[in-house]
Amino acid sequence: MRSSTGRLPAALATAVALAATAVAPAAAAPSPSPLPDTGQSSAIGQASATGRDVTVLPPLPVRLGDGRPCTAPSERTATGTTWTAPVLGLARAQRLARGAGVTVAVVDSGVAPDIAGLSGRVTGADGDCLGHGSFTASLIAAAPRTDSGVTGVAPGAEVLALRGTDARGVYSAGPVAAGIREAADRGADVIYTGAALTDGRAELADAVTYATGKGALVVAPAAPDALPGQDSGADDAGGAGDTPPSGGPYWPAAAPEALSVVDFGPSGTRPDGAPAAHRPDLAAPGDSVVGSGPGGKGHYIAFGSSLAAACAAGAAALVRERHPGLGPGQVRARLLRTAYPAGVPRLDPYAALSLDTGTGPAARSAAAPPARIPAPADTGSRNTALAVSGVCLAVIVLFGAAAAVLPRGRTRHWTPPGVG
Repeated sequence: MRSSTGRLPAALATAVALAATAVAPAAAAPSPSPLPDTGQSSAIGQASATGRDVTVLPPLPVRLGDGRPCTAPSERTATGTTWTAPVLGLARAQRLARGAGVTVAVVDSGVAPDIAGLSGRVTGADGDCLGHGSFTASLIAAAPRTDSGVTGVAPGAEVLALRGTDARGVYSAGPVAAGIREAADRGADVIYTGAALTDGRAELADAVTYATGKGALVVAPAAPDALPGQDSGADDAGGAGDTPPSGGPYWPAAAPEALSVVDFGPSGTRPDGAPAAHRPDLAAPGDSVVGSGPGGKGHYIAFGSSLAAACAAGAAALVRERHPGLGPGQVRARLLRTAYPAGVPRLDPYAALSLDTGTGPAARSAAAPPARIPAPADTGSRNTALAVSGVCLAVIVLFGAAAAVLPRGRTRHWTPPGVG
């Protein structure tokens, strides 16, 4: 009888231990440490993933006003790993693919010829007055450096630099469409552009269709970068006295075959006042993003959906290396199907490389854990849910033990205390 009655307290102790184990990770897990919302500051603190290294970086201008000099190489280097790398799971993804053998065309403001991390892997690097093309090329393909933790998504990819802007960094439909077509003719596997235009629909849609037929996936932002009234280092983010149009559609991202991408920041949300996105397919890091300036070893910090599109273009390059038999539509579908579920699905390069998507959209949830993505919801709800799960587990174990003990106890003339 002693051994039978002793099992109930033991089972209860085990249940409590299991409950404590279930709750412990929630209590021990550190809460996300998003970067401060620095808004429109002219110098922004960029924290590393460890939170120990803080470097003040200059902001990359969205556009150069008339008479302003070209953007100079940055004199500051971000030595730590930025928040975007763990969010995208780059350490795991780059063990599977690095973009080797894949060409990503950057149809933008040009690429400077002497960017650290891109040496020997850029064709057409003939200068970049604005700096945006150099910055996004580094987000896509910059290799790791001994003096910095900043790396591109596909550090083994080749970059084909083509112009889609005028000398001051202003996009227009004709150059962007011509750049997309030339990139396709020159064998690019992925074509990135930072353009988000409200005009040139037919010209840009036809260019995307042409590139898709040539085997290239076109990736573009679902919204313009400029914030209304933002002090971007230019006269005005959208031009003299202008603010960016709201609502779209924006081209070439609105073309059916293109991959349309919107930004989110370290908090998991978009900045206040950001231009409305038009039907984005994916979300990716685009706020407080660190990349190379136009030449040299220094870094800038920048904001906008064009940067998110660059991250997605890098992920597409990884997929094209890992799954070389996929066409552009299939690469696009894989990136969408393996994205982290959210209001706008969030890019997950590792899942895109590793998951079997043959069973449809549900394959992701059944096959792999979600990517480490900062969520706007607080951690209290998560901890509460884990605590409730632990208590439920304790109750299940307790009742199971009771079910085993009570019948056996009755056969030996034992009843629970308080029962006549």
